Amino acid sequence: MEENEVKTLPTENKLFGKTFFWMFLGLIGSAIIAWYTYSSGLYINIVYEGYFNALLIMELLAVLLFSLLFRKLPPVVVGILYFVYAGLNGVTLCVIFAVFELSSIVTLFIASALIFGVLSLIGYKTNKDLSSWRTYLNVFLIIGLVLSIVNLFIFKSSMFDLILDWVILAVFFGVTIYDINKIKALQSEPNIDHEKIYIYYAMQLYLDFINIFLRILSIFGKRKN
Repeated sequence: MEENEVKTLPTENKLFGKTFFWMFLGLIGSAIIAWYTYSSGLYINIVYEGYFNALLIMELLAVLLFSLLFRKLPPVVVGILYFVYAGLNGVTLCVIFAVFELSSIVTLFIASALIFGVLSLIGYKTNKDLSSWRTYLNVFLIIGLVLSIVNLFIFKSSMFDLILDWVILAVFFGVTIYDINKIKALQSEPNIDHEKIYIYYAMQLYLDFINIFLRILSIFGKRKN
């Protein structure tokens, strides 16, 4: 093993460790808040009194602030924004407990975690430059989002919605591989702020996992009667 590789591996492993640790904290926080919001009955007020849309807007604002001001904000503020988003997302995710059987949620969450682990391994092990994937993945995600909105308000087709779930799921498989590969490649990039870059990618992986889980739940989840 060459000297440069020896120096890189510990730093790389440390970066991955912090990134996955923060991602895990975000997921655990969201899960606890989601279950509490549902089990306490708060979700009824949120849904029927019109707070749900306001929460979605707040989530969007948190993501925008996180993405646009990431480089300018100190690590503490970046971390707070991350957990604010995870908390808000936990509140909105409470609806899955009202729609799907708990056993189905738990089983498919574990299945999603296993799939995410395999995708992460693929992204880490590949030595191919995946930078060209970014444009295509973004285009497919935007198209999928637009079509989802169109179907929600115009077509209202359950079959089309199922097809979109499969397509967007496949896209997020690619996004996860890309993001993991990008984290690995960061070691060769100059001027990287290691004090907060792991929080940024923890957010990316958090979003990847949540979207994979929600699509799998939508496709395979057992709904309540």
